[in-house]
Amino acid sequence: MTAPSIMNSVDSTESAGTPTPAVVPARSPESGSTESTEPLNSVRVECPAKTNLTLRVGESRAEWGGRHRLDTIYCGVGIYDTVTVTRKAPGTGFSLELAGSHLGDLALDHADMRRNHAVMALFALAEAAGQSTDVGITLEKRIPVGAGLGGGSSDAAGTLLALNRLWGLNWPVERLRPIAAKLGADMPFCLAGGLAHGTGYGEVIETVDAGHPDILPGMLGCMVVGAYNTQLSTPDVYRMFDAIGAGTSTDAGVNNAGGTGFTFTANDLQNAAVTLHPRSGEAIRAALEAGATAAFVSGSGPSVVACVPDETVSAAVCRAWINGRHVDRLFETTAPVTPIIS
Repeated sequence: MTAPSIMNSVDSTESAGTPTPAVVPARSPESGSTESTEPLNSVRVECPAKTNLTLRVGESRAEWGGRHRLDTIYCGVGIYDTVTVTRKAPGTGFSLELAGSHLGDLALDHADMRRNHAVMALFALAEAAGQSTDVGITLEKRIPVGAGLGGGSSDAAGTLLALNRLWGLNWPVERLRPIAAKLGADMPFCLAGGLAHGTGYGEVIETVDAGHPDILPGMLGCMVVGAYNTQLSTPDVYRMFDAIGAGTSTDAGVNNAGGTGFTFTANDLQNAAVTLHPRSGEAIRAALEAGATAAFVSGSGPSVVACVPDETVSAAVCRAWINGRHVDRLFETTAPVTPIIS
């Protein structure tokens, strides 16, 4: 099937899933270009996915619109969407073009492109900076949609970064973060990627390093990410969490010395996500049995992250997932990573 393309309207649907998982190699973005004093006509940003190495969920707060209090360690993951913003003639308005073979509900006929995270970011920054919205946005999607990998948030953050460069604003990330926070909880993190401690409802960001006590040995470096053709709604996962709580699950955690037991569950939303999407639990168990150091649901799911010590274990996890049909797609990649602007 030809990759869907959307310009000012959504007119394509996602292709059917393949019978066996597709192995997708990590893409290595090109390094950024040098600065120029000439006005730019377009800017491209390679926007990485995110996962939550830990995710503790507290009470919901009315003043946050019902959002829950969170305490999390964010991590940028080397699966990249590409956001390109281009100047348009004055008065022509904005346009949105999508490309990719796994667009999920972004490609539905009734999808409102003004609700696309990248478009919302365009309007938010244009208002804050007094700029025109005569901009073309192109999104090349590789991050799975509705997967707990922050694809929409990453696209919005990438759009803010690209427009910041295109318009010559040169605002620091700290000035962009309040704008991002109004659009989504994890968008402030996605502006810089890497590793960060998130509090509040996830929008209060403090950069950390690999020595942070909540980052266990073996969680960084090589990763395998398993994704699905189905999506989970974040509100649905939180409603299930409110109903059943974090629980105590042996479906996730860190392998003990014998490789047969699990010492902790990293993600309070995991019990809810696995209840709604049991294949995620199967993938976690299979990854740990194949030698993964840790395995857990990413964010609100259903994607699963397996942290592996080397390429040999990475290959073993891939074989286990493919042979057991535990995932529909998988990515061999690394973390942490950051956005790249060019």
